[in-house]
This record gives sequence, C-alpha cells and structure tokens, in this order.
Amino acid sequence: MATDNLIKDYRERIVPQLMKQFGYTSVMQVPKLTKIVVNQGLGAATADKKLIEIAQGELALITGQKPVVTYSKKDISNFKLRKGNPIGVMVTLRREKMYEFLERLIRIALPRIRDFKGVASRLDGRGNYTLGITEQIIFPEINLDSVTKIMGMNITFVTTANTDEEGFALLKEFGIPFKKNEN
Repeated sequence: MATDNLIKDYRERIVPQLMKQFGYTSVMQVPKLTKIVVNQGLGAATADKKLIEIAQGELALITGQKPVVTYSKKDISNFKLRKGNPIGVMVTLRREKMYEFLERLIRIALPRIRDFKGVASRLDGRGNYTLGITEQIIFPEINLDSVTKIMGMNITFVTTANTDEEGFALLKEFGIPFKKNEN
C-alpha cells in the first residue's frame, strides 16, 4: 500500500535526516505532518446551487473522504452573499488517508500540471504550507467528460514544525517539488 511506503520512509529516512540537520536530541522533536486540509471556495455557488453538489462529489473522489459544506458567516451585498449560504467545500485528511493523498498528489497530480516547474516555497511563519491549484482536472480520479466547470482548490499541509525552515525541510523530504531558485 502507498501509505505504508510514505510512513516507512518518514520513520527510516526522514526522521534521522532531520535529526542530523537540526541537531534534535529526541525523535519526538522532529516535526511531523499532522493533517492536510483541502478547501474549495465556490463564489459562483451563490448563483448556481448545483455547483456545491458537483464540487462535493469531485472532492470526495479526489480525497476518498466526504467533504463538508462551508457556509458564509455574514452578509456581503457586493457579492450577493447572504449569511448561511453555502460558499465552499472542505476536507480534513489525517493518518492513512492523508499519506495516501500526499502520495497521489506528489507522484501523479503535480506532474500533470502544464509547464510545471515546481511549487512556490512560501510558508506561513509557523511551518505550515498552503498550495494553490487552479484546476481540479490534474487528479486522475476526475473524468474530463463529466467536468462542468474548472475549479481550483487550496491544499494546506499542517505540520508540528516550529519554524518555516523546519517545515520546509520536512515537506521537501516528503518529496514536494519546490522551485529551485526560491529561498
């Protein structure tokens, strides 16, 4: 199983590598990936209610877990948005499903992006990383014939790292293809 490979790789290769690189004295100090949050904001859902159901189905196919619908917290008249309207879908992946999704993202989906030269290496200051994807069709689970609208998504990698440097090193060891000329 793919998840076993990543978990085994983390324990046998990544942990010793990071311990040496950052001078940790205990295995418990080594940062780890705690969860991956996949979020799709659907502003167009205010006009087309069917869009939420379509996005839910596609995100369920991509992640293997049923997404929850997110609702607006307040009224914004310029966007024709009312409080309580559905405006997106999100999934939080942990443990096996998280590693399975990470494996598919790195090995299959990211290389399918047109003119792909790596992802930007800007972390949030606390060792977490958010990756923006403009098209859901890079995932092989999505049938191109059934796609009605191209939708993007944000994928957030939440780590236990204390600094961006530690988080970057962890994600780089997992195989996330960062651009060469940045950082």
